[in-house]
Amino acid sequence: MYIIPAIDLIEGKAVRLTQGDYSQKKEYNARPLEVAQQFEDAGLTRLHLVDLDGAKEKRVINWKVLEQIASKTRLHIDFGGGVQSDDDLRVVFECGAKQVTGGSIAVKKPEVMERWLSRHGGDTIILGADAKNEKIAVSGWEESTEVWVYDFVGQWVEKGIQYVISTDVAKDGLLQGPSFDLYRNLQDQFPGLNVIASGGVSNMTDIETLADMNVYGVIVGKAIYEGRVTLKELSAINGQ
Repeated sequence: MYIIPAIDLIEGKAVRLTQGDYSQKKEYNARPLEVAQQFEDAGLTRLHLVDLDGAKEKRVINWKVLEQIASKTRLHIDFGGGVQSDDDLRVVFECGAKQVTGGSIAVKKPEVMERWLSRHGGDTIILGADAKNEKIAVSGWEESTEVWVYDFVGQWVEKGIQYVISTDVAKDGLLQGPSFDLYRNLQDQFPGLNVIASGGVSNMTDIETLADMNVYGVIVGKAIYEGRVTLKELSAINGQ
């Protein structure tokens, strides 16, 4: 299982929100590059980089941070937040992202997401399937829908998606444990899909449980920044 540390960006700084609430923001580091280099130095190989400003503004904003991290580390970066147009996608790839996550776009402009999939392939475009009570949430979680997460993922698996990042909004940032049932259900229903768990990870027991479930990866954010898990522990369990 890949350990995928997260850096969430607001105004170019590394922050974390609680349950996607921009008013519950905690800044951790004014220099995200330093954070990324710490991850790399610990032996981690991947990074989940989220442009929270972009998610809110519906366009990529923190591309300079992406460019800086991609040029000064060897981390495999997947980038999400605000990627809404072909120009956004081009900028993100030019700045060094290896994969791009499309969440809101897959709900609101599915024809654009399909075009990206056909151009770049299901191994490059990740489906963001964030859920609140098993229903899809979009636009930085500020909007809920009536779309069941499993129906949504199923539609995109048929179109060629190979990776999905699914965050349970109700769990995110609370350090109360991930939505294990959500990930079990996704794996049971879509056996060939690479499921990446996100939200709620609070300790190594959570991570070991997900590893035992054979999920492809787990995104870890607040648990790192709050000292609940160490980079040494994460590196020891990280897949290569």
